[in-house]
Amino acid sequence: MTKVTLRAGSTGEFREVRSPWSGEVIAEVEQADAALVDRVLARQTALFADRPGWLPHHERAAILRRAARLAESRLEDLALQVAREGGKPLTDARAEVARGVNGLELAAEEGTRIAGHEVPMRGTAAAAGRLAFTTREPRGLVAAVSAFNHPFNLVVHQVAPAVAAGCPVAIKPASATPLSCHALVDLLLEAGLPEDWAVVLPMPGRVAESLVTDPRIAFFSFIGSGEVGWGLRRKVADGVRCAMEHGGAAPLIVDEGADLEALVPKIVKGGYYHAGQVCVSVQRVFALRSIVDELVDRVRAEVAGLVTGDPTDPDTQVGPLIEQGEADRVHEWVQEAVSAGARLVEGGQPMDHQCHAPTLLVDAPADTKVRTMEVFGPVMNIAGVDTLDEAIAAANDVPFSFQASICTADVTRAMYAASRIDANAVMINDHTAFRVDWMPFGGRRVSGLGLGGIPHTLHEMTAEKLIVLPAP
Repeated sequence: MTKVTLRAGSTGEFREVRSPWSGEVIAEVEQADAALVDRVLARQTALFADRPGWLPHHERAAILRRAARLAESRLEDLALQVAREGGKPLTDARAEVARGVNGLELAAEEGTRIAGHEVPMRGTAAAAGRLAFTTREPRGLVAAVSAFNHPFNLVVHQVAPAVAAGCPVAIKPASATPLSCHALVDLLLEAGLPEDWAVVLPMPGRVAESLVTDPRIAFFSFIGSGEVGWGLRRKVADGVRCAMEHGGAAPLIVDEGADLEALVPKIVKGGYYHAGQVCVSVQRVFALRSIVDELVDRVRAEVAGLVTGDPTDPDTQVGPLIEQGEADRVHEWVQEAVSAGARLVEGGQPMDHQCHAPTLLVDAPADTKVRTMEVFGPVMNIAGVDTLDEAIAAANDVPFSFQASICTADVTRAMYAASRIDANAVMINDHTAFRVDWMPFGGRRVSGLGLGGIPHTLHEMTAEKLIVLPAP
């Protein structure tokens, strides 16, 4: 068992980290209290106030690149840690860490491109004789609260842009998965980042509130449940810029003529990856009735072949849920749907080790939880519809608006649907969970606020300053 102490200062209070698969205690992690949070913010405020002491852009980029090389050299160990603490299958954990390496490199590159622009001063007599341009500078202290489901890469998305922008960052990792966050910040410090520019602060929720509502914070980054995130946003200090990434109930529409042979493996991967614990996981599938039976048969065959088990086993495709309570909740939602008339065609039963069998439902009623709320588990529902417009209406009939998909052989129908689906991003002939780390990523309405993605977060963590001077 590992014992992780805080670099920022000692409190002597520890919390156990347990494997969601075995239940064994794999680490004890020291917890920050309100007094330590106050001391960290005081040090970071002084650090940021010392403008001559800011790290130059090229040094920030060099640190991020060195951290990327260190992470790359330790990829297997980092991936195993992701699998052990979060339950993500090892194959997917390796992909996550590889994405994190790319994210560090991307932040390094984007950080050297931070720039303003010339403001035209030729339009009026009052403006004549002046030159105006903008620069971009760091906003200030960043408070980040992260989620458990991508414990390495999500932290990269919050910490690396802050480092690239020149913002001191204090990050609270998910209580269930703090080890990957500690590992990332340790890599940055090893790569040359001075102490206090990035500080890991595991802490209970009541202390986290004191962090994010502190008036010294300039930017609040949150990834997690909408209930918690929106509640915290209502309490942040005036003037704080916020970026919120919450959940969804991703819709995927399958039109007549779609290439089911190519499509079905993508749907299954997008629906059952990390046991469905992904904010844009395929959850609600709407298929035209002429093809729905074939689609159900093909998806059922794929789901039946998924290997559920120990996430550290390279053959495992679906691992445990993060807590037993989550596994119990998923099963309750499945039972509710079946009792209401949904057809259970695969899975449906709880399993040992906090797992739930990959489950496929057909025609769950529109008012059941699997149709109206984010399942965040290995459950997908396929519903038959008569028209494309009916599918679009059903896709939009929830308060969530994140990512969606339309699968069709007809480009006109693809663009028709993409323009009418209420989503921040629409994939064509792919699953809803597709993402690369430089694309804009975020939800609308209750699904979030602002845009993630390394370049977009970096832009939000800097502020534009206008400079006006007499023209030479």
